[in-house]
Amino acid sequence: MHTVDWLILVGSMLFIVVYGVWKTRGQQNVQDFLKGNDSNWFTVGLSVMATQASAITFLSTPGQAFHDGMGFVQFYFGLPIAMVIICLIFIPIYHKLNVYTAYEYLESRFDLKTRTLTACLFLIQRGLSAGITIFAPAIILSAVLGWDLLWLNIIIGTLVIIYTVSGGTKAVNVTQKQQMAIMMGGMAVAFVILVYSLPDGINFSNAMEIAGASGKLDILDFSFDFNNRYTFWSGIVGGTFLALSYFGTDQSQVQRYLSGKSIKESQMGMIMNGLLKVPMQFFILLVGVMVFVFYQFNSSPLNFNPVAQKSIENSAFQSQYAQLEQENEANFEAKKDLIFDYSTANETDKNSIRNQIISSENKDKKLREEAKTIISQANPKAETNDKDFVFIHFILNHLPKGVIGLLLAMALSAAMSSTSSELNALATTTTIDLYKRNKEGKSDTHYLKASKWFILLWGILAILFACVANRFENLIQLVNIIGSIFYGNVLGIFLLAFFFKWIKSQSVFIAAIITQIIVVLVWWYDVMPFLWLNLLGCGLVIVLAIAIQSLMKSDDFN
Repeated sequence: MHTVDWLILVGSMLFIVVYGVWKTRGQQNVQDFLKGNDSNWFTVGLSVMATQASAITFLSTPGQAFHDGMGFVQFYFGLPIAMVIICLIFIPIYHKLNVYTAYEYLESRFDLKTRTLTACLFLIQRGLSAGITIFAPAIILSAVLGWDLLWLNIIIGTLVIIYTVSGGTKAVNVTQKQQMAIMMGGMAVAFVILVYSLPDGINFSNAMEIAGASGKLDILDFSFDFNNRYTFWSGIVGGTFLALSYFGTDQSQVQRYLSGKSIKESQMGMIMNGLLKVPMQFFILLVGVMVFVFYQFNSSPLNFNPVAQKSIENSAFQSQYAQLEQENEANFEAKKDLIFDYSTANETDKNSIRNQIISSENKDKKLREEAKTIISQANPKAETNDKDFVFIHFILNHLPKGVIGLLLAMALSAAMSSTSSELNALATTTTIDLYKRNKEGKSDTHYLKASKWFILLWGILAILFACVANRFENLIQLVNIIGSIFYGNVLGIFLLAFFFKWIKSQSVFIAAIITQIIVVLVWWYDVMPFLWLNLLGCGLVIVLAIAIQSLMKSDDFN
């Protein structure tokens, strides 16, 4: 990287840390530290969006679109529906009870053990996710830039810990404004550069036609095929339940809108998220599609992961892989000629050329799969799935100096944004739902210090998990899979608390434990796509609780 890139990258990171510490200096009570009840609707909305938009979103999502097209956007179709339900039901209840965490409500409705169980389910799920949000950008940057993975994990985690320990919820909220500006600014710059990088005679409209001819703009899938993870129905049904669980019961999000000055400010912030989240994800996926179009005119490696590529060097498979590269280059040149012909052809000829482009695209996919096989033979431990490396490869190899630093700052800002929210939520839940509830009567200063120690503790645990985490098929999928395993069960518990007043604590507690075991087994044996686990967990805990309650006398559950 050029010196300018380093200055932009390091300057952006230091500014966020220093700004967060400075803006939140002097907080003396646990109320301000954990709740920060002074945010307007715009701050709430940005904070909610920034918490969800991790580095995985900005590095992994474009690679998802590069390989599989825009269909992933269906995953978010249920989010606006969930926002309306949360505004009407969840927010008024939380504000009325003046709670620090979502799980406090469950003790008043059920009992302490139900509150503790639900809080622990959150801590397990979010603790794992916190490690992934550090690990995601670290492993990608380490592989591409050659930086030491261990030190990257430590640096990202430490920077987050510094300003989160200093300012708590308010520090998270005020820094996320700057982080969102860097994140969206970086994506916008990348998009503009991609459009202006198109060859002479190819405009944005032509680029969309080219992407469409290759099947990258197939957004809606109305099939009921369980083998397809992303369909309209999985997005509307599974996505709604996932969003309800995430935004309604996950403390990392609940804490963001509990910081609103009033119910109205919190509700407006969530509506802002509902209106902007889907377009934001659509735009990020569109950037990935434009990267795909870019590589129709510029050669690309058979595998974007440089570590996987290096596995071939000096191996017995080097000549075999070189032969594949030659075939790939020949296919690329032939496809490029077809694409130029397609962009200038009349409607009559376009169908014939489109079929040839699809055939060439299928050959491209076949060659890439063969490359993965050879890489695995050369090094069985090598990560052959390269979706997470597509966008970062484009950034480092095709963007001008200065912009590279901005895009890397974008990735690290996203990592810091999500991680700070998660550490803040983990510490709040640990302090309020576990520590304070079982160690009452201490001073406000005592709980404030305890909160800061818990942030430090969870930060260290997240860094440790990031250092030992294994890679998955696609990082953005991994985060959503972890959430789907736990979220449905937790949402079901809250729905039982809200709407089934005759259900008592013991039946809910037993049902929740059974449900969690079943959901884990269903995921482990790959019975259904992970999005549907949210519906399964939610429906199962409700049905089991009703059944258990009906089988026993209600007096036994007091």
